[in-house]
Amino acid sequence: MNATARDRTDLRADCAACAGLCCVVPAFSASADFAIDKPSGAPCPHLATSDFGCTIHDVLPERGFPGCTVYDCFGAGQRVVQEHFGGRTWRTEPEIREQMFATFEVVERLHELLWYLADAASRRLPRDVRDEVEGLREAVELAAANPGDVDVVTLQLRADPLLGEVSRAVRRGGRDLRGHDLAGRDLRQDDLTDANLRGALLLGADLRGVELGEADVLGADLRGADLRGADLSRALFLTRFQLRAGRTDGTTLVPAWVAG
Repeated sequence: MNATARDRTDLRADCAACAGLCCVVPAFSASADFAIDKPSGAPCPHLATSDFGCTIHDVLPERGFPGCTVYDCFGAGQRVVQEHFGGRTWRTEPEIREQMFATFEVVERLHELLWYLADAASRRLPRDVRDEVEGLREAVELAAANPGDVDVVTLQLRADPLLGEVSRAVRRGGRDLRGHDLAGRDLRQDDLTDANLRGALLLGADLRGVELGEADVLGADLRGADLRGADLSRALFLTRFQLRAGRTDGTTLVPAWVAG
């Protein structure tokens, strides 16, 4: 296991090295997560004009933007600005705007894939599965370094069955709850150790004190889930987005990469 697989430092957002791409490129609609409609490519009205900071960063939930507090670009923003555009920005050089935004959209999706593959690489896997994981990681990393004509969908289609194979190898016969609607449920007495929770709807679920073991939570919706006292320290394919979306406290056990 290499250092990147362990701590995933390169996949952690560094907003100071970016150019506010997450505040410009994505579109969002007025909802519980965002107070306004914003089309893709339009700067958020709260993006500072003097730099790329958020003028309401400290009061985002109170101002109706809780969705911003959980967003994670998986480190794509700083890579695009620093590596692909040499520190230039769309604001000072508007002629690169379209290309920079398009590059960000591609690299962000690739970095999310790299996150899952790095997690997979950190697990105990059969040799043939590990070789496939490492081979796909190399292909995705090469694509992220040269994103010009990348077919992201093809890489995602390669990853989906492979990550499923990783899940089956890592989990030890836990319950299959893939895609189940568990929203608002009290799950404190349910055995979720090593469960398949991929794509499960856990919106507002009560998971206090639950031991998840190496449960597969890829794509699970944990918004508003009560995770106080829960053990997510070994959960498979967990992301910062999911942790931020749930309700945690000092008793929630989280993976080592959270502090990295």
